[in-house]
Amino acid sequence: MKAFFVQIKCELGKSYEVASALADAEIASEIYSTAGSFDLLAKFYVEEDEVDIGHFVNERVQMIPYIKDTYTIITYRAF
Repeated sequence: MKAFFVQIKCELGKSYEVASALADAEIASEIYSTAGSFDLLAKFYVEEDEVDIGHFVNERVQMIPYIKDTYTIITYRAF
C-alpha cells in the first residue's frame, strides 16, 4: 500500500462538513483538523500499482463539496 497525505483548505465555516464527508466516504484512514494555511490533513492509502494518486485526489477528494484547495504530499517510506 502507498501512503500519502492531502492538506485541505475548506470554505469558511465548512471544515466539519468536509471532515464528515471524508469520514462518510471511508476513503481516508485518518483526518485531522490543523492550524495554518490548511484546515484539514487527511492520510490516504492506495494500492501501489492500482491507482494513480492524481486521479484519486481529483476524483475522490476534490469532488467533496466545500473544498477550496488541496496540497498532496506523496510519501516514500515510513520509519
